[in-house]
Amino acid sequence: MSGASLDPRLLRKAPPRPLRFSWSDERFRNIVYQVLVVAAVLSVFGWLWSNTRYNLEVRRIATGWGFLSREAGLPIGEHLIDYDPSMTYFRALLVGVLNTLKVAIIGIVLATILGTLLGIARLSKNWMLARFAGAYVEIVRDLPLLLQLLFWYSLLQGLPGPRQAFNPVTGVFLSNRGLKLPYIQWESAHSWTLLAVVVGAVLTWFYRRTVRAKQMQDGQIRSIWPAALLLMVGLPLLVWAALGAPFTIDVPELRGFNFRGGLDVSPEFFALLLGLTLYTAGFIAEIVRAGILAVSQGQWEAAEALGLSRRRVMNLIVLPQAMRVIIPPMTSQFLNITKNSSLAVAIGYQDIVSIANTTLNQTGQAIEGIAIIMLVYLTISLSISLFMNWYNKRIALVER
Repeated sequence: MSGASLDPRLLRKAPPRPLRFSWSDERFRNIVYQVLVVAAVLSVFGWLWSNTRYNLEVRRIATGWGFLSREAGLPIGEHLIDYDPSMTYFRALLVGVLNTLKVAIIGIVLATILGTLLGIARLSKNWMLARFAGAYVEIVRDLPLLLQLLFWYSLLQGLPGPRQAFNPVTGVFLSNRGLKLPYIQWESAHSWTLLAVVVGAVLTWFYRRTVRAKQMQDGQIRSIWPAALLLMVGLPLLVWAALGAPFTIDVPELRGFNFRGGLDVSPEFFALLLGLTLYTAGFIAEIVRAGILAVSQGQWEAAEALGLSRRRVMNLIVLPQAMRVIIPPMTSQFLNITKNSSLAVAIGYQDIVSIANTTLNQTGQAIEGIAIIMLVYLTISLSISLFMNWYNKRIALVER
């Protein structure tokens, strides 16, 4: 049969059969079923919409988005943008969105760092370190997040007052009023310096790609760190110095019964961030541990045979391969941090859920308020998923 050749007529694609309007035609039946399903779904949504409108009219409940332009009269303790109660509900809801993003972004960064360290620690040859990391993961993951948030908030509320505040480092105070930190007074020169850092990072990325392309062509290894140091450190320092080099540190000081100056971290935000970070880090630790164990032991043995230390083997060989296993489940944990931040209402932190609930209680716009909450979390979740999927494709193996 090896010398035989197939008839070219057998390789031709069969001509498509015409659609017959008969129940015996499978394609016709599939089209009918799909039309019926779509019609049923539209009918259910239409019935729900008409029923909702009827009930709202009977109860004389106003609908619409006009309330967003009305004065809120809602006090908000923490806000990243200017706000006072005389502003509109739209401004208040925007403050809530920014508060949610603040705790979600900082929580994602801190939980990723802590979870990665714990995951590596669980694989350590140090018996005590491995057992401590294992006990942390098991205990934290088995306790409900809400219980942990209430625990940390109660613990912070039980701290001494400002006059007896803990002062572990100069300028840092921890009391029942929250955490007080020194910070640099922000000026326009600092904004331009930050922009220079971003530009330097982008230029460093392009330079790295160019150097890697040349290395693939001639095999010669070139150092990237001198250019990276010049672009990401030298350029911002040059911009900062050219604009007058402002550098004024605002250190908190005890005046009367409270602190003045410095950066104020409220007990509500501190407890929420602490609870989200510690809780999610336990799950991220197991994801990192599983990703590292997915790399074959032969990779370790081959690298150690070349004389590489375990730290360099982990950084250069194991973790880059483990990331392909870590990224997909890590995305779910990032989404969980964002959605779990809605528990902030239990400890008094004013995020989008808290402010939207107050808004709908004051205005009676329940449907619009719930729709805003759903839209905010849907947008944030889809943004995180799109970014993580893009990054996952970037690090995926490309088959040749």
